[in-house]
Amino acid sequence: MRTKNWLGAVCRRLLAFVLVPVLAPALLALEPAHAQEVAVDRVLKVGTTVAPPFAIKGKDGRWHGIAIDLWQDLASDLGLRFELEERKFQDLLKDVADGSLDVAVAAITITAEREKVVDFSHPLYTTGLGIAVPLESKADGWLRVAERFLSLEFFYVLGLLMLVLLIAGFLVWLFERNRNRSMFGGGTAKGVGSGFWWSAVTMTTVGYGDKAPVTVGGRVIALIWMFTSIIIISSFTAAITSSLTVSELGSPVKGLDDLRRIRVGTVNGSTSANFLEEQNIAAISFESTRSGLEAMTDKKIEAFVQDAPILKYLVNTHFRGKLQVLPGTFSRQDYGIALPAGSELRELVNRDLLEYIYSESWRVLLERYLKP
Repeated sequence: MRTKNWLGAVCRRLLAFVLVPVLAPALLALEPAHAQEVAVDRVLKVGTTVAPPFAIKGKDGRWHGIAIDLWQDLASDLGLRFELEERKFQDLLKDVADGSLDVAVAAITITAEREKVVDFSHPLYTTGLGIAVPLESKADGWLRVAERFLSLEFFYVLGLLMLVLLIAGFLVWLFERNRNRSMFGGGTAKGVGSGFWWSAVTMTTVGYGDKAPVTVGGRVIALIWMFTSIIIISSFTAAITSSLTVSELGSPVKGLDDLRRIRVGTVNGSTSANFLEEQNIAAISFESTRSGLEAMTDKKIEAFVQDAPILKYLVNTHFRGKLQVLPGTFSRQDYGIALPAGSELRELVNRDLLEYIYSESWRVLLERYLKP
């Protein structure tokens, strides 16, 4: 029995000594061999479209940006050869789906509908939609206040206030006309006019003291009017303060709900366009974000909805002092790399992508393009 055990141990050691050196290199070479096979098969067609700061086309025709630089680093790691081809945004995913493109990189949002026709990598960046609006000066704000004070709505409120003052003065005059002729006498027109004057100075708490009711009925009306005046003056003051505050903020658009009553623009075929349609917000379509922002500077539209980092980049680089992006975002957007369904590249790209977005290189890349 001991002899058999000893012989078995010797055989196992011999097999390990002989087979491991032979098989190990072959096993280790399997994954690199696959990557090399993909790299040398062909030059990949990589589609992109202008979407700063993720895909920027320089004056010399060279491409750079967050998504472009990321892809170049991934391709270098994986040993992939590629050529960049520009496409319209509307055609980008269609060309990936039919195989005209092997990869698409830009600010491409991952959605359930798009996933039905193409495959996506893991998300490389998460953001949301933003709203760009004109940046108005304080002079513009005060002009808007003046317009409100000269509007039909303001004169309607002012007329209503005058009517209430007249009613209060008339009621006081009814009680005071006989017993307080020195203050509310002298005929109907003069007496009602005195009552109107009294109600006005009482409401504004000026209280000259030249006229005051002396009858029980008149004083009851006066007491009721004093408390009513407090409510009227408080409401009127709050309305004026609100108008001035809105003007100081620079734009009448403060959030998503305000978009329903103004002219809004967005990029044709984008996720922002789909979102606005789902929210029943009518929007004017533009071929690009920049053309939409230019239309806003020409006052053709009053707000533009698109991915927040794209808006911020363009406003800071091309429309500083003219436009602004409102704080906050809505409707989460996950960007990814698009590939044809069942692409052999997906697993390789995903593995390298996960390592890259947790590296110092990725942090430096984001800071380079997204710094204020």
